[in-house]
Formats: sequence, structure tokens, C-alpha cells
Amino acid sequence: MTPIVVPAVGESISEVQISQWLKKEGEWVAAGTDLVDLETEKASVQISAPVDGILVRILKPNDQFATVGEAIAEFQPAAKGASASAVGSSSGSPSPAAPASAPASASAATAGHVMPAAQRLAADNQVSLAGVAGSGPSGRILKEDVAKVIDGKASIAGSSNVAASPAVPSPITASKPAASTLTSSSTALQQGSANRGEEIKPMSMIRRTIATRLVQAQHNAALLTTFNEVDMQPVMQLRTKYRDAFQEKHGVKLGFMSFFAKAACEALKRYPSVNAEIRGNNIVYRNYCDIGIAIGGGKGLVVPVLRNVEKLGFADIERSIGDFATAAMANKLMPEDLEGGTFTISNGGIYGSLLSTPIVNPPQSGILGLHSIQERPIALNGQVVIRPMMYLALTYDHRIIDGREAVSFLKTIKDVIEDPSRLFLEI
Repeated sequence: MTPIVVPAVGESISEVQISQWLKKEGEWVAAGTDLVDLETEKASVQISAPVDGILVRILKPNDQFATVGEAIAEFQPAAKGASASAVGSSSGSPSPAAPASAPASASAATAGHVMPAAQRLAADNQVSLAGVAGSGPSGRILKEDVAKVIDGKASIAGSSNVAASPAVPSPITASKPAASTLTSSSTALQQGSANRGEEIKPMSMIRRTIATRLVQAQHNAALLTTFNEVDMQPVMQLRTKYRDAFQEKHGVKLGFMSFFAKAACEALKRYPSVNAEIRGNNIVYRNYCDIGIAIGGGKGLVVPVLRNVEKLGFADIERSIGDFATAAMANKLMPEDLEGGTFTISNGGIYGSLLSTPIVNPPQSGILGLHSIQERPIALNGQVVIRPMMYLALTYDHRIIDGREAVSFLKTIKDVIEDPSRLFLEI
């Protein structure tokens, strides 16, 4: 039997969370096939099958935590077509036993055919396992099977699965019911209500890291936000004019983010304090632009970093963002994809946000927030016209960035977006 252990996944990372098992117990797996997704405080990583074989036993189910070097599963090398039961019996591994806290009703199901997670869920929800049809290997009852019963998606022949809620006492005829009777009734009503359930899940590693860093930013930096608005019509017209030619030549669509990334680079060159960070009693200025692009992924918002944006073309930026988005949805981003960064751009507009105050990602000193494009009436050359407008927000660390610099930085981005030719003329 070969243990599947948590590998070293990055410097200073000692704990991971089991995000999702991609294979079931008893399933044959080819060498190199991913077995499980692990979530670290920075990104997701996968563990693959070392050789052809069978995933005999899962020691750490979904959402549980494990340390680097800890065994999370047992794996038996085997040729394709080998029997899972034969492998399990030959290895001498005992079947998982029911925990002592399992309810007496769980004894109706064979202990070796009930997974520990299923037993815990059944105990927590007072569900009888008698007659539950298992969907796992060899008819094992999985956590998902119990969850379906709880949700009412499956039924068990000849038995009542969920213990009946306490009956509500009949109303008494006295003018003032006893306090104990009222309390009992209230409790019964709460327990019997189908929509008053609670679900407790551990906070994911990435969410814990996000929470820590956001609180850190609020406590350690003097954050201030300045706003402006930009007329998006010139960029939209430019995209429409060159959209087909751009995609035909580069194999990628021309989006808005490449314009804002290049505009941010131009503004960072002019106002280097926005591209700097405080390190101890020193200010570190960068002569390069590593811009983080906030992307919604499978596990929430992540911020992969585009390196040396000042040297990238529009196609390079769009292609990199597309690759990051695909990796984020599949939880395939690597820790190094998220490390570093000198400035961040967050586009809440794709979710419908009209205006917001983004929070700086420490140790960075600035973040640009983009928002929804809406047609609004504006005054232009003495006339009221309808234009596609977007609000911009720059949150910055006032400890090293003065208000004049912040306002001028945002005005530079506005000027470049409203006249994109500035990007090529460097004016």
C-alpha cells in the first residue's frame, strides 16, 4: 500500500485544505491522473496518481485540513481491471469503522459500507441509515447519499429517515399559558421549520488569507479613495474598428483591460510613488510594472500578476489574462502566479458595480477600480450628449502618496482612455 501524502507546496506553507477529491474510493486511476485538489493560502495544487492503481481509502475527506507530509489517502498499485475488493483484502487494510458517536439507527447499515463522513452527517441530522442505497464502490454509503436524503432528493423504502420533529403542544385554555409551555412551543416551531437550518463549513485557505490581508491593509495603511469618470466612446470605437483584424492576427479578442493596463503603466511612470511600497522606514520605488488583475475564479476572487506590463503588447496582455482566467476557473493557478505585484486593477463593472472603494492589496500602495459602463448625458462643447461613461476609483496609501499625485494619476488614466493615441505618441 502506498500512502498519498501532502507534498511541499511552497515556502512557508505548512498546511493545506482538501478542496475536492476527484476520484472515489475503489476507483482505478491511471498514472499521472489528478486524484485530489488541495487549496493553500495562495492557490490550488493537485496530487496525481504515482502509478497505475486503485484509490483504496480516503483518510482526509473534503474540507478537512492536513499538514505537509501527512498521509491523506491509501493507494494500491494495480493493473487496469483489478478488483478493488481484492486489492483491499490483500493489503490487509481494515474497513473504516463507525465512530462511537454514531446513532444507534446507523447500526442497520454495515459499518464497513458506511463512510465516516456519511456517518457524521447522519448523526448530526438524525438520519437513519437503514435502507439507504449507497452509490460508492461495493455499495458503500457516501456523504452525498445522506445529503440527498436530507434534501428530500431520495427516499428510503419502508423507513422514516429523519426523526420526527417534536409535536407542537395543543393550545391550553388558560388565559395566560405557562411560560414553560410557550418556550416548548417556540422551540418546537423552530426545530420543525424546514428553512431554519444552518450549515457550518470551515473557511477556505484562500478566503482566510484574503481576510487577513484585507484587515492588515485597513489597520496598517492610511487609505483614501479619489474618483473620476471617463468617456469610453473612443476606446469602444477603436475596438469596433479593429476587432476582427486584431483577432485574426493574434488569435485573441481585444478587450478593455489591455487599454487600462497600458494606461496604468503610463500613469505609474509619471507618478512612481503609486508604484512604490513602504518597507520598514524606507520607500521602495520600482522601475517596472507588475500589475495584478483581479479575476473571479472557482474559489473566489484571485489576483494573478502580469509581469513587466510596460514591455507587453496589447495581444500579450489579453492572452495572459485569458490564460489566467481559464486557470482560475479550473483552480489551476500556481502560487507564483499570485506573488508580487506593484499595482492592482479590479473590474467590478463586470458584476454590475456602479461605484465602489477598492481596498489596497498590501504591500502595494494603490489599486484602480473599474465599474459599469452606462450611457449618461454629459455636457460636451456646449451641447448635452449621451456617452458611455465609467466611474474610476483609485484607493491609495496616503502615507506615501499625496492627494495631488493621486488625483493627477487618475486624471492621466482618464486622458489616455479618452484619447488612446497618447499610448503610441507617449504624450
